[in-house]
Amino acid sequence: MEHITLLLAIVVVTALVFDFTNGFHDTANAMATTISTGALKPKTAVAMSAALNLVGAFLSIEVAKTISGGIINENGLRTEVIFAALVGAILWNLLTWLVGLPSSSSHALFGGLIGAAVMSAGWSSVNGGTVVTKVLLPAVAAPVVAGLAALLATRLTYRIGGKVRNDAQEKATAKGYRAGQIASAGLVSLAHGTNDAQKTMGIITLALVTGGVLSPGSNPPVWVIVSAGMAIALGTYLGGWRIIRTMGSGLTELKPPQGFAAQTSAATVILASSHLGFSLSTTQSCSGAVMGAGLGRRGGVVRWSTATRMFIAWGLTLPAAGLVGAGAEFLTKQGTWGVVVVAMLLIGGSAAIWLLSRRKPVGHGDVAPDAEPAGVITTAMAAVTPPPTGAAAPATTADATAATDTDLKTTIPAPAGTVADPARPATV
Repeated sequence: MEHITLLLAIVVVTALVFDFTNGFHDTANAMATTISTGALKPKTAVAMSAALNLVGAFLSIEVAKTISGGIINENGLRTEVIFAALVGAILWNLLTWLVGLPSSSSHALFGGLIGAAVMSAGWSSVNGGTVVTKVLLPAVAAPVVAGLAALLATRLTYRIGGKVRNDAQEKATAKGYRAGQIASAGLVSLAHGTNDAQKTMGIITLALVTGGVLSPGSNPPVWVIVSAGMAIALGTYLGGWRIIRTMGSGLTELKPPQGFAAQTSAATVILASSHLGFSLSTTQSCSGAVMGAGLGRRGGVVRWSTATRMFIAWGLTLPAAGLVGAGAEFLTKQGTWGVVVVAMLLIGGSAAIWLLSRRKPVGHGDVAPDAEPAGVITTAMAAVTPPPTGAAAPATTADATAATDTDLKTTIPAPAGTVADPARPATV
């Protein structure tokens, strides 16, 4: 019993670590477009998102029940299976964060859970119907629906705003849309807490059921809801700046009306799915909305190279996390030493990814609108320096000497036989 109690504690802590990685991995869902359009400063945005994620964790438990009693058969399931599933999900989250790809934390968790369960008890341990109806179908439908909604909303927004005729009106309109963006970003953060924090609640509840602490079909205890909400809020506050940079400016260039349309569309899809118990990916919903908003503006362009890499990551998430979860479960089946080895691999892999990220760190200063790298035309224009029309007087003797040397090197030499005054460059 002591071993089970210790293992349960390890699983609960590991689940909260996953929840923490989910927070900073998915911060971009709510705040990337708000930051990229300048509606909010980076640190202010993540602080607001963290607070609303915490509030959202208390709004519903429908998704938690889908995970704890829907995807996997609880009867005969070992606690080690939950641990192995979390290992697969955490490592995939960290790997995709390292390369700045907004993959789905939800699907990483589902993939790890399915892979570990199959390794432990075979395919009969997985409820295929629930996986198809509440995981796979929403995974395909959510980004499409959110993208189409954002595209139509963006076109409608620009059509309504087509009456703007002067700069003053345009600035006032942009200010209004930025205010709307802040409100819609708050709604997305609330939806993210409602949907994603519940996934950790569900996984902890499932572990408590397998350990005999709760009976099958139980709702998450209050302490589980509170701890899951705090973990995802803390992760959100730290900010996943790499993915924010990709979502904010790597997919497309967004204006305030587009940002407002994208976030409102994504929030609507996420909240509706949470109410229905569909455990969809908030990342895919928000990414689809951003692409739809990019296509909705006349002249808007989606960077399909970045989008293609993102699609590939989406497709690999379930099987990759499933393979890692299955491998981890194979080791945990060997006994206590196997659990210890898996824990060491998790700690070592996480530390290695963190050290790799320090080679090229990305912080809040790298995602602000004025921190975006200049384009080709801007760089070329900056390289062209017009000739001086009237230089200011040098401040020091050294400055005067440097200025004289520069002038001498850039003037046309005097004709042969003429001695030029070294203090005055020859002129044409």
